[in-house]
Amino acid sequence: MLQIVHVNSETVTDVTSTDFPYHYPGEDHAWDKEKFRKNLKVEFHYHDPLTTSFSLIGVDASVANAFRRILIADIPTLAIEYVFVHNNTSIIQDEVLASRLGLVPFKGDRKTIQEWMKWFKKPSDEEKESLKDNPYAKSYDYNTVVLELNIECTRNEDASPDERDPLVKYHNAHVYAKDIVFKPFGRQLEKFSGEGTIKPTHPDILIAKMRPGQCIDVEMHAIKGVGSDHAKFSPVATASYRLLPTITITEPILGDDALKFQKCFPQGVIGIEPFTKEDEKNIKNKLGKDYDGRYDNKIGEKKAVVEDAMKDTVSRECLRHDEFNKKVKLGRVRDHFIFQIESLGQWESDELFVESIKILRKKCQTLKGQLKNVV
Repeated sequence: MLQIVHVNSETVTDVTSTDFPYHYPGEDHAWDKEKFRKNLKVEFHYHDPLTTSFSLIGVDASVANAFRRILIADIPTLAIEYVFVHNNTSIIQDEVLASRLGLVPFKGDRKTIQEWMKWFKKPSDEEKESLKDNPYAKSYDYNTVVLELNIECTRNEDASPDERDPLVKYHNAHVYAKDIVFKPFGRQLEKFSGEGTIKPTHPDILIAKMRPGQCIDVEMHAIKGVGSDHAKFSPVATASYRLLPTITITEPILGDDALKFQKCFPQGVIGIEPFTKEDEKNIKNKLGKDYDGRYDNKIGEKKAVVEDAMKDTVSRECLRHDEFNKKVKLGRVRDHFIFQIESLGQWESDELFVESIKILRKKCQTLKGQLKNVV
């Protein structure tokens, strides 16, 4: 099976995988659980609460992409769904303000949000008519989180008459996410308390700018949802992957060419080492009768070596230079996926991948049950 996707100066070759049954006559490459278990690896590169990077090795692109899509669209989070505007005299229209508020990410006690809170059942068109007089009829402490934003811009009497900075000249000139207040009711008083209280993950998100005489008074209802319904429910700022780059130096690159070759790649990809007697011996053995003596008396000269291929962006810059064209091969490893996940804060970044595995497993179990029914 071809494991490397070759990246050439103008084309990409060996893109299609060949590891499926009977691609080659007389060879059976049927999926095998033990072989899969042996080849599967997960290697973490770095991690903090909001960002994580890891390699998923030994899976097909369809599986890696399934995880990516689940991370974006299927992990539930809390976001504002309904905005009740009591008063808004700012220059931002009501519907624009509601949209901005909906995109503010919130966090709270994660176990309570995921396990105790239930899904909010949106009313049908027929039910909406009956709910006009009481829009809160279907809102309970276990499916709705109530938030409030009540703020007014006033003049700062202590500010200098010549003051130009609106943040000094006025009180509440800028409205931030931290101005949103959580209003617990029912069992939420104990479920969302202390460090687990509902609050914006990033308190300094700017919502609006106001001037004296303007105010915003709104009540908001946040519910559980998933990214496939609306992007505001997505738990990630981004979830992406790329294939591991490979750089194969087929013939020594020495001297000034080594320094030039190094500049063709991002910092840290190519290193410089001295050309040794062992290197000279290896290239002579490799070229055999085709060796023309061009590496004689080169011991001690600068030699380009691959230091960390993972940092490469596969720009192909080195292939634009004739002196490197036949001395280097670029590619990507077909089953080595480098994931990058940036959490919005409601979930820790490494927990998101574990949760995506659970969701994919549930999807597989559902499909398995449906297949049994078909049979």
